[in-house]
Amino acid sequence: MPLQNTKPIPVDAHDQHESFIKTPQQLIVVIVLAFVVPIVGILLMVQLVLSGHSADPQALTPESVSARIQPVARLEIGAPGGAPGARAAADIVKTTCAACHQTGAANAPKLGDAAAWAPRIKTGVNALVQSVIKGKGAMPPKAGDASLTETEIHNAVVLIANQAGAKFKEKPAAAPAQQQASASQASAAPQKAGAADGKAVYDKVCFACHAQSVAGSPKLGDKAAWAPRLKQGTDALMQSVIKGKGAMPPKAGNPALSDAEIRAAVDFMASQSK
Repeated sequence: MPLQNTKPIPVDAHDQHESFIKTPQQLIVVIVLAFVVPIVGILLMVQLVLSGHSADPQALTPESVSARIQPVARLEIGAPGGAPGARAAADIVKTTCAACHQTGAANAPKLGDAAAWAPRIKTGVNALVQSVIKGKGAMPPKAGDASLTETEIHNAVVLIANQAGAKFKEKPAAAPAQQQASASQASAAPQKAGAADGKAVYDKVCFACHAQSVAGSPKLGDKAAWAPRLKQGTDALMQSVIKGKGAMPPKAGNPALSDAEIRAAVDFMASQSK
């Protein structure tokens, strides 16, 4: 068949690229949005950044700084108050026993840890009392407090053991006459302490950490650990104890220690580590 001549259909050049802006009002809206949207986005981003890193106005106060630099652990040891023979078991546990048994220092069984205390409770209250009186492991005789009476030790042991599931019975407090006699004996103790027996001070205060290298403290007799410290001299070591260092609080947690007692304890530990 012969091809028929077809007349081409004219195509409008704007058909394929027709703009959605058809009025001046639409053009104005597009121009405004082109400026407003980026500005809003920038403002939101700035606000997000600033809100995520806002500084606490109280962060640099002395109180806040002091709170942030406190040591992870702190060990405080003190002598129980009251006359010997008249002190409550709770007070003795708090001021003498808790120094190790609260934190588990020197592998001491923690207060209330039934599993750790179970085999000890099985030995009986008398055996536990004798362990305290004679000393055991890192614990010196009478837990480092020679003024404790046997009754006080018994009742403190009962309190600790009963917190872990035992059913031991306390002993009655000593009679007033016995309390007075015990107080007279204790009054002579500070005079002996005036001689500054370094080993006695160590047994009462320092052993809790230095016997087992608690909190990174140099272990008694560890020559390698003590060598760089001994090079500083006795005076520098004394100042470390007096002011506190690392996890060790000032005066090793016992503010009653005199400079002579601290020096004696430092000399004793140094002599065992040369």
